[in-house]
Amino acid sequence: QVQLVESGGGLVQAGGSLRLSCAASGRTFSRYVMAWFRQAPGKAREFVAGIQWSAGGTEYADSVKGRWTISRDNAKNTVYLQMNSLRFEDTAVYYCAAGEERFNYWGQGTQVTVSS
Repeated sequence: QVQLVESGGGLVQAGGSLRLSCAASGRTFSRYVMAWFRQAPGKAREFVAGIQWSAGGTEYADSVKGRWTISRDNAKNTVYLQMNSLRFEDTAVYYCAAGEERFNYWGQGTQVTVSS
Protein backbone atom coordinates (compact mmCIF):
# COMPACT_ATOMS: atom_id res chain seq x y z
CA GLN A 1 0.00 0.00 0.00
CA VAL A 2 1.07 3.55 -0.65
CA GLN A 3 2.57 5.43 2.26
CA LEU A 4 3.55 9.08 2.36
CA VAL A 5 5.46 10.20 5.43
CA GLU A 6 6.19 13.88 5.94
CA SER A 7 8.92 15.31 8.12
CA GLY A 8 10.78 18.55 8.65
CA GLY A 9 8.12 20.77 10.15
CA GLY A 10 8.74 22.91 13.20
CA LEU A 11 8.83 26.38 14.67
CA VAL A 12 10.74 29.08 12.82
CA GLN A 13 10.94 32.86 12.95
CA ALA A 14 9.56 34.96 10.12
CA GLY A 15 12.14 35.26 7.37
CA GLY A 16 13.61 31.88 8.18
CA SER A 17 13.68 28.63 6.20
CA LEU A 18 12.55 25.04 6.55
CA ARG A 19 12.74 22.01 4.30
CA LEU A 20 9.92 19.51 4.33
CA SER A 21 10.41 15.95 3.15
CA CYS A 22 7.88 13.40 1.94
CA ALA A 23 9.10 9.82 1.80
CA ALA A 24 6.95 7.79 -0.57
CA SER A 25 6.68 4.00 -0.67
CA GLY A 26 4.41 1.20 -1.79
CA ARG A 27 4.48 1.56 -5.56
CA THR A 28 6.21 3.11 -8.54
CA PHE A 29 5.45 6.80 -8.72
CA SER A 30 6.79 7.51 -12.20
CA ARG A 31 3.35 8.41 -13.56
CA TYR A 32 2.31 10.35 -10.52
CA VAL A 33 2.12 13.99 -9.62
CA MET A 34 3.38 14.72 -6.13
CA ALA A 35 2.20 17.81 -4.32
CA TRP A 36 2.18 19.75 -1.12
CA PHE A 37 -0.99 21.18 0.36
CA ARG A 38 -1.51 23.12 3.56
CA GLN A 39 -4.33 23.83 5.93
CA ALA A 40 -4.31 26.70 8.38
CA PRO A 41 -6.69 26.80 11.39
CA GLY A 42 -10.21 27.65 10.29
CA LYS A 43 -9.30 27.58 6.60
CA ALA A 44 -9.74 25.13 3.75
CA ARG A 45 -6.90 22.97 2.56
CA GLU A 46 -5.06 24.67 -0.28
CA PHE A 47 -2.58 23.64 -2.96
CA VAL A 48 0.96 24.90 -2.43
CA ALA A 49 3.21 23.22 -5.00
CA GLY A 50 3.29 20.20 -7.28
CA ILE A 51 5.82 18.26 -9.34
CA GLN A 52 5.56 15.62 -12.03
CA TRP A 53 7.57 12.68 -10.81
CA SER A 54 8.99 11.72 -14.21
CA ALA A 55 9.18 14.95 -16.18
CA GLY A 56 9.93 17.18 -13.24
CA GLY A 57 7.54 19.92 -14.29
CA THR A 58 6.49 22.11 -11.38
CA GLU A 59 3.63 24.37 -10.40
CA TYR A 60 3.24 26.76 -7.49
CA ALA A 61 0.55 28.73 -5.76
CA ASP A 62 0.99 32.46 -6.29
CA SER A 63 1.48 32.96 -2.57
CA VAL A 64 4.72 30.92 -2.53
CA LYS A 65 6.09 31.55 -6.01
CA GLY A 66 9.65 32.83 -5.88
CA ARG A 67 10.05 31.84 -2.23
CA TRP A 68 9.68 28.06 -2.27
CA THR A 69 10.97 25.21 -4.38
CA ILE A 70 9.58 21.72 -4.83
CA SER A 71 11.94 18.96 -5.93
CA ARG A 72 12.26 15.20 -5.92
CA ASP A 73 14.97 12.62 -5.49
CA ASN A 74 14.06 9.60 -7.58
CA ALA A 75 16.66 7.38 -5.95
CA LYS A 76 15.27 8.10 -2.48
CA ASN A 77 11.61 8.21 -3.54
CA THR A 78 11.38 11.50 -1.68
CA VAL A 79 9.83 14.85 -2.49
CA TYR A 80 11.05 18.03 -0.86
CA LEU A 81 9.64 21.48 -0.26
CA GLN A 82 12.29 24.10 0.42
CA MET A 83 10.56 27.02 2.11
CA ASN A 84 12.48 30.29 2.29
CA SER A 85 11.43 33.73 3.49
CA LEU A 86 8.72 32.22 5.67
CA ARG A 87 5.87 34.47 6.76
CA PHE A 88 3.48 34.29 9.68
CA GLU A 89 0.66 33.45 7.26
CA ASP A 90 2.54 30.32 6.16
CA THR A 91 1.67 28.75 9.49
CA ALA A 92 -0.31 25.59 8.76
CA VAL A 93 -0.27 21.82 8.70
CA TYR A 94 1.48 20.73 5.52
CA TYR A 95 0.41 17.59 3.72
CA CYS A 96 2.10 15.57 1.02
CA ALA A 97 -0.19 14.12 -1.65
CA ALA A 98 0.20 11.79 -4.62
CA GLY A 99 -1.93 10.75 -7.54
CA GLU A 100 -2.32 10.39 -11.28
CA GLU A 101 -5.55 12.18 -12.22
CA ARG A 102 -6.51 13.05 -8.68
CA PHE A 103 -4.71 13.03 -5.35
CA ASN A 104 -5.66 9.65 -3.93
CA TYR A 105 -2.94 9.36 -1.33
CA TRP A 106 -2.15 11.67 1.56
CA GLY A 107 0.35 11.83 4.34
CA GLN A 108 -0.47 12.52 7.96
CA GLY A 109 0.76 16.11 7.86
CA THR A 110 3.52 18.07 9.55
CA GLN A 111 3.05 21.31 11.47
CA VAL A 112 4.86 24.46 10.39
CA THR A 113 4.62 27.40 12.75
CA VAL A 114 6.11 30.77 11.84
CA SER A 115 6.50 33.28 14.65
CA SER A 116 6.27 36.96 13.81
